[in-house]
Amino acid sequence: MDFFDVVTLSRLQFALTALYHFLFVPLTLGLSIMLAAMETVYVMTGRVIWRQMTKFWGTLFGINFALGVATGIVMEFQFGMNWSYYSHYVGDIFGAPLAIEGLMAFFLEATFVGLFFFGWDKMSKVGHLIATYCVAIGSNFSALWILIANGWMQNPVGAHFNPDTMRMEVASFYEVLMNPVAQARFVHTVSAGYVVASVFVLGVSAWYLLRGWHIAIAKRSITIAASFGLAAALSVVVLGDESGYLTSEHQKMKMAALEGMWETEPAPARFTLFAIPDMEARENRYAIHIPWVMGLIGTRSLTTEIPGILDLVEHAKERIRSGMIAYDALQTIRAEPDATASGAARVSFSEREDDLGYALLLKQYIDDPRQATEEQIDRAAWSTVPNVPVLFWVFRIMVAVGLFNILLMGTFFVMSTRRSIDRHPWLLKVAVWAMALPWIAAECGWILAEYGRQPWAVEGVLPVFLSVSDLSAGTVLMTVIGFTLIYAVLIVIEVKLMLAAIRKGPAPDYDAEAPLIPKPIVTPAE
Repeated sequence: MDFFDVVTLSRLQFALTALYHFLFVPLTLGLSIMLAAMETVYVMTGRVIWRQMTKFWGTLFGINFALGVATGIVMEFQFGMNWSYYSHYVGDIFGAPLAIEGLMAFFLEATFVGLFFFGWDKMSKVGHLIATYCVAIGSNFSALWILIANGWMQNPVGAHFNPDTMRMEVASFYEVLMNPVAQARFVHTVSAGYVVASVFVLGVSAWYLLRGWHIAIAKRSITIAASFGLAAALSVVVLGDESGYLTSEHQKMKMAALEGMWETEPAPARFTLFAIPDMEARENRYAIHIPWVMGLIGTRSLTTEIPGILDLVEHAKERIRSGMIAYDALQTIRAEPDATASGAARVSFSEREDDLGYALLLKQYIDDPRQATEEQIDRAAWSTVPNVPVLFWVFRIMVAVGLFNILLMGTFFVMSTRRSIDRHPWLLKVAVWAMALPWIAAECGWILAEYGRQPWAVEGVLPVFLSVSDLSAGTVLMTVIGFTLIYAVLIVIEVKLMLAAIRKGPAPDYDAEAPLIPKPIVTPAE
């Protein structure tokens, strides 16, 4: 594929903006919950140190929140600008959760963010606490609606194709909401965000302890981060297992690709600990296996097979041939819109409607899929295989970091219960250096979810190459370059602001009822 074609450049632009946006989302999700927890302790105990902690971490939350909002808006505009046919084809389903997210969740979050920052001395303790909880609820509720939309792209339920309008339409909004893939992705994603925030708070607090700064606040922050982070890290693993199980049910090719499973193995399948997948030879080199593990993770049984890539390609060929019949019936319906005249074609189409998307894969190679040759059907079937080496390794990086996070959080949780947080400087240094790891895992998870869905914009329904707008490659390339430069500047600003706030540290809180640091006494002579 030509790197400078519209499809590739549009994919690159969306990948860059999405990966960049997802740098801010996890920290926002996790910090909002931790702020609510810290302020709850302040309201319950009246100890001003907890108010100082809430204000300090709230400042970092605010910097991160502002960048997240700016980059998120850019992403939503891309659907109309770069992916107009996608928006036309599935907009009735995909657009509804995004609209609800903006009206119900984002406005809630944005409104109460203002009260959080400017309402400390204008609201009662309980009133301000409620505002903080509303920020946390809004942040996480926003993620829910976004992931409902994204989950539908992974598992398009509750919708059908209308041959008269040539669009996908909602059949059951309840099924869209209760989509098991969307629900599993939501809890897994927000748990990952909680881990990102916990390791961030842990790392910054460890840095303070290494320098002997803000010791009381740092120790309390580590206790909160370790407790919250350990629960979240364990949840990520458990909920990731659920996501894997649903992937084996609804996205079999993705499951086979991330495991590098070329051949269907006898149940229970082996887990490939290490390998170098070879796309050309269609095999793995230097593979090291662990018996049974993949079968248990992917099917939760000892008897259910996980189909391999080669068998799934053959199955794709069958669906392409079935889709060619559906495509032929669709052309008859379009030529004879009258339901009576096209009755037989409508019956034929309804029987094979689910395979229409597979016939559309042929449009990469021929304008009329009905005229496709066996060689073109074979190429289209193999196009359903995503990049196996990329998926194989991002999955293992994500898992390795997840296990490390459990070990890190567990260690600091034990240290906090024994009040020995500052007795092992080398562990504090590990916490500082580990701050980037949860972000790496989160980005790997995004790549696994979105890159693993290729070549589909909507799994089994609409190929990516048909989803783009009618733009020139040069126009898209200019926006890619422009976004890259702007985002490079923004990330520098973000990092400088965060580092400046961290170096400054928590400010003395002179306005609380029982200040931690007494106000200076000013005499008339002064």
